Amino acid sequence: MKLIIAEKPDQGATLASIFKMKKQQGYIEILPNEIFQEGAYITWAVGHLCQLVNPEKYNQEWKKWDLTTLPMIPGQFQYEVTKDKYKQFNIIKNLIHQSNVTEIIHAGDAGREGELIIRNILRMTNCRKPMKRLWISSLTPKSIREGFCSLLQEDETRNLYFEAYTRACADWIVGMNASRLYSLLLQKKGYRDVFSVGRVQTPTLALIVKRDWEIDQFVSEPYWEIMAKFNVEGKVYQGKWEKDGETRVKSQELAEKIAAFCQKKPAQVTDIQTEKKEYYPPLLFNLSALQAEANRRYKFPPKKTLDVLQKLYQKGNVSYPRSDSRYVTAGEAEMFPDILQKIGNIAEYKPFFPLPIESIKNNKRYVNDQKVTDHYAIIPTEQVPNLDKLSSDEKMIYDLIARSLIAAHYQKSVTEYTTIYTLVDQRATFVSKGKVQLEEGWKKVIRHVEKDKEPILPLMEIGEQGKVVKVEVKDSKTQPPKRYTEGQLITLMKTAGKFIEDKELEKVLMKSEGLGTEATRAGIITMLKDRNYISIKKNIVYPTAKAKILITAIGGEILASPEMTAKWEQRLKEISEGNASPKQFMEQTNKMISHLIQMTTKTSNEWRFTKEDQEDFVPGKQKKKRSANLGKCLKCDGHIVDKGNFYGCSNYQKTKCDFTISKKILGKSITQTAIKKLLAEGKTDVISGFKKDNKEFKAKLMIVDGKIKMIF
Repeated sequence: MKLIIAEKPDQGATLASIFKMKKQQGYIEILPNEIFQEGAYITWAVGHLCQLVNPEKYNQEWKKWDLTTLPMIPGQFQYEVTKDKYKQFNIIKNLIHQSNVTEIIHAGDAGREGELIIRNILRMTNCRKPMKRLWISSLTPKSIREGFCSLLQEDETRNLYFEAYTRACADWIVGMNASRLYSLLLQKKGYRDVFSVGRVQTPTLALIVKRDWEIDQFVSEPYWEIMAKFNVEGKVYQGKWEKDGETRVKSQELAEKIAAFCQKKPAQVTDIQTEKKEYYPPLLFNLSALQAEANRRYKFPPKKTLDVLQKLYQKGNVSYPRSDSRYVTAGEAEMFPDILQKIGNIAEYKPFFPLPIESIKNNKRYVNDQKVTDHYAIIPTEQVPNLDKLSSDEKMIYDLIARSLIAAHYQKSVTEYTTIYTLVDQRATFVSKGKVQLEEGWKKVIRHVEKDKEPILPLMEIGEQGKVVKVEVKDSKTQPPKRYTEGQLITLMKTAGKFIEDKELEKVLMKSEGLGTEATRAGIITMLKDRNYISIKKNIVYPTAKAKILITAIGGEILASPEMTAKWEQRLKEISEGNASPKQFMEQTNKMISHLIQMTTKTSNEWRFTKEDQEDFVPGKQKKKRSANLGKCLKCDGHIVDKGNFYGCSNYQKTKCDFTISKKILGKSITQTAIKKLLAEGKTDVISGFKKDNKEFKAKLMIVDGKIKMIF
């Protein structure tokens, strides 16, 4: 009899669902059938049943957080059963050691984490029975049957286990040692908190903090643009003044002079340029791309998208969710006509059928066996659901996946871009831009959100003449870089290689999975939230004072750089391919952490933190500062609170009191302490760091006649 061990209970139930069965406590008994002629047992883990033990289990002296105990490097790593999962572990253990069980079928997720979870259980139960591997990319009845009929041999995935095990041990070395190192050293500076450090979470956090620093250091500069309205032979359109490719004027006086010069002057079309651009349908989704798209369209956090996708996968409606590929194999592409025929019967998708392209089997943009590793792209399976029976979230995610496959069977979209050059009074040139969609193509299927709607221009000819009807000057200012959304953060982690100067390492990180894996990125973002390193407001990611203090302390160390992940990914990939030694990798990790401890302890005296971060830092769980009363409102009986991006009146919801104070004035962040003093005493202390015209100066903020003024 064979024992099948799945990774999760619902996965086990789905694997068993194609057979006649009897449900038992913690497992399912499969009755004899054509695949398992003697019957079989199916049981399951509950995610990670086993975990690496804490430091004190190796050495009691390691229980106390003390710099003298670092580095902590175990001679042999040990696992233990997670406390709340003993019951299921014992069920699996008893089944493994039943005398009628002759073979184990490893049915964890087809990836390195799944490989580690089940093999760790087999190690912990001292299993000596032969093992085979179920490796499938979808949970449809057809895939399950085919998978059980073509099991892999144990040694075919053994190196994947070595890679996952080595990764877990190396992450323990870095996380346990570096977290204690920075926590203890920062405590000496007065920051009493646990500063968690990790190989993936810390470089990710560094990218977020560095963007915040870029915004802080950005000095906004004003500029003006001149817009003209033309009437040329009865055809009306608008244009923007341009000289040598530049449309911005840095002097208001000059902009107004140009506008005055152009008023009511003759105008002539001197040039018309047209360019056709072809846009191919998007690639099929991998997890990162789907998380980014769901966040962009629906503001779904990446974790939510993965959870919803997992439910659809468990129902057999979509293929394996944690895929990093955007391609499918030729074998999978042969199934597309059947899948699409079923999707085409759904009322919502009927308008897109019949498909312009019957088959994409020979289209290398989507079908490429060489670019599929463990799993192919996320696609609908032949088990097409009744959309009415899906939750609203499931329907939205399924819709994105279904439309991506339909769009792949459509032609390219073609847009014509037109640029008209209009010369005013033989001296001033204005540029007008517009576009016309010539062929809708795949954009009929995937609704495209236009960022900048360009106008449709009238049909013009070179040499046509008319006049300027109206001219106006528009004032604006340069904008700092934007903070990341959660979806952009997923993409940033995926493409972190572009932040590495070494081109060879950049290729490694691009070829591998960037920072983290498809399976772990959403969890890393959740971890950063839980550990009070980031807050997310209206889908925008903000680093906390705690995050900025840690990244300042780490500085240029490799821990904050994607470079270390690139080197690790390169070597770990070699381990999974059988071309590198786990032992050597661990030796190098141990050397690296020992060097880090030595150097960081020496240089910690040089750490300097901003006054703002010191004032905003709150140890332990961060308190919500947005509701803190900073003082009385200057317009009503409300009080001023921190609204996140600005300081505003607490009465806004009730009375619509619109009194606000900017959090940043002339490039300088204004702290809560300064606002409290301003509202209580009518003025602040002298604040340094204001910037104007690239010059830095000091000033006080003062309340004068109910308004806030700057006093030099």
